[in-house]
Amino acid sequence: MRVHNEDLVYIKPNLVIEPLIDNWYAWPHIVSPATAAMNIKSRHLKIMKSYVQNPMIHAAAVKNPKMLGGPFIDYNGGRVDEIQSLIDNTTEKCAKLLNLNDDILELHNMLKNSAKGYALIDLYSKIPESLQGLVELVYDINNNPSFRFFESLLYETEYYDETIQSVNLFLVLDDDSRSFVLSTPKLGSPEILRLDIPFNSEKIDRLFEMSLEPKKYSEIVEIFDITDEDQKILFRTFFTTEKPKEYQKYDGDGVLTRYFGHACILTETRDTTILVDPIISYGYETDISRFSYEDLPEKIDYVLITHNHQDHILFETLLRIRGRIGHIIVPKCSGGNIQDPSLKLMFEKIGFKNIIELGDMEIKHFPDFKITGLPFIGEHCDLDVRSKICHSIEFNDGYRMLFAADSCNIAPKLYERIHKVIGDIDVVFLGMECHGAPLSWLYGPLLPNPMQRDMDESRRLAGCNFEQARALIDVFSAKNVFVYAMGMEPWLKHISSIKYTSESEPIVQSNQLLEYCRNKGVESERLFGEKIIEYKSVVNELQIN
Repeated sequence: MRVHNEDLVYIKPNLVIEPLIDNWYAWPHIVSPATAAMNIKSRHLKIMKSYVQNPMIHAAAVKNPKMLGGPFIDYNGGRVDEIQSLIDNTTEKCAKLLNLNDDILELHNMLKNSAKGYALIDLYSKIPESLQGLVELVYDINNNPSFRFFESLLYETEYYDETIQSVNLFLVLDDDSRSFVLSTPKLGSPEILRLDIPFNSEKIDRLFEMSLEPKKYSEIVEIFDITDEDQKILFRTFFTTEKPKEYQKYDGDGVLTRYFGHACILTETRDTTILVDPIISYGYETDISRFSYEDLPEKIDYVLITHNHQDHILFETLLRIRGRIGHIIVPKCSGGNIQDPSLKLMFEKIGFKNIIELGDMEIKHFPDFKITGLPFIGEHCDLDVRSKICHSIEFNDGYRMLFAADSCNIAPKLYERIHKVIGDIDVVFLGMECHGAPLSWLYGPLLPNPMQRDMDESRRLAGCNFEQARALIDVFSAKNVFVYAMGMEPWLKHISSIKYTSESEPIVQSNQLLEYCRNKGVESERLFGEKIIEYKSVVNELQIN
């Protein structure tokens, strides 16, 4: 049905907002200025230059299942001139960021060569000009030199450039049409509307208010100043006069929990809604049962973030629901280490409000529950990354849930000590992607020197294996165990690049855990697609559908 100017319209449930930075899919490490500089130089430009030199190698690699998630552009060997234009554009528009990358590497080298354990005061004058006033020079207690950023000041410099932010709007029709986002820049197409607006633009919230409340079509056209005739034709296809299905608010006496895929869990009481690591599927015809944006409540009181990886902080989802979010609870960072940018600063800069930081064993009290931040170890390749936290939620009636995400129980004594403080957990959600990518896959652009291959392969983005998971659920006497965050849902392919077989180690290890739980009489499942779990507090009963 054609939409007319005076019609009251809603956005279609399969409308995507794809956030971009310098024409690449936006994820946290290309928002914070220092990590953005290093990724643009050592990831984006490197991949694009490789493609221009030999596009057919990329085309072949993309088709090879063993190369999933590798640094290969997915344009079937074509559009080479456009990629070269992107290289030229990046070199010009991001010149200051590229210089920042070089100066960060120069600072690393200066400290390596000049800081020998003596006072650092004389080295401040040798800091590259662009970084003066933005860093503190330090030693660790073993006399190894390093530095930390004053990141809040870094955001106030020219290195945080909102003009390289934009968004794509388009309709997604299936699970298979999108390329892996960390390797392929976003070129234009007739089905995509590019809007040169920063992520903090209120226009984004005005648009996605129309998930629930209609506006006149002419009003939304005016808000976005759509004047080009071809853009008008495309823009019109994003809207419908069909009213979305009405959300059924939970009004029981207990806790209703729904699994939305990967690590995304929605937990509701009669008075509160909590959404963990939001990644939501779109509404379109599919053979796989799932919840979508239409299954979210009108108000999300608390969004919980476990850690700073692109499959747990997905701007594509977060920007779409920003107007519904009351508070975001994020882990505290280390305070200026380049590998650990502040999530609080990042979210504030891109337009989110009411950001709460949560530290290890810190407790936040809310009207009908409390959250305790439990230490999250492993999964970050042994880097000093602090912006990671497990969320233990205890409701007023004593019912307890643990969202452990990809925390890897490599030091079981830690959770034994924690158990002495917080006691047993009723329901544990735990990731078991136990053979993840090596360090360089995600953090490579941040390393001042290349890492030996065998070292790189030994340091992986890995969650729990069977033994580690078994020790965790035993120590907390978990009554219910759900393996999640495995990246198996097909609508996650563009951010996870994961494809398992029955022989894949994460499947083998999680199967062992499920068998162990069955033998113990513990309810367990490896989640996929959707799941409903209801705890009825009046009868102290857990119902799983």
